[in-house]
Amino acid sequence: MTLAGLLVGAGYPQFSTAAYNKTSFETKSINEAIKMQGGGVISESKEVLINAPDYAENGAAVAMGVSIFLPDVRKILILIEKNPATLAASFQVSDVVESNFSTRVKMSQTSDVYFVAIMSDGRAMYAKKEVKVTIGGCGA
Repeated sequence: MTLAGLLVGAGYPQFSTAAYNKTSFETKSINEAIKMQGGGVISESKEVLINAPDYAENGAAVAMGVSIFLPDVRKILILIEKNPATLAASFQVSDVVESNFSTRVKMSQTSDVYFVAIMSDGRAMYAKKEVKVTIGGCGA
């Protein structure tokens, strides 16, 4: 039995329906990725706080995190402008989930990294930071 089947059997059907928008992970631009993930008007926000290094010795595993102090966040995105595929991570959230995530991503080269909160009304609030990569991680 699959994990999804076990979760449904245990009374957690919402976990079995998890899916991702594959085409949004193949996008080549920041705006296109945000639009594919349901975002509309894009605005910079001081309520999106970034935890990412200034320099990454190896782009194969760059640790980064984001904390968002805005109400009605529905999705959090990590977008890397100069990666072969712009969208690096997408987190589905609700009001009962704290909007605070950490992960490791691959970076092919020095790039601006965008952390985007897509709100329930479709607005996309973001902060960005340049991360300088010494050794690329996406096939470099």
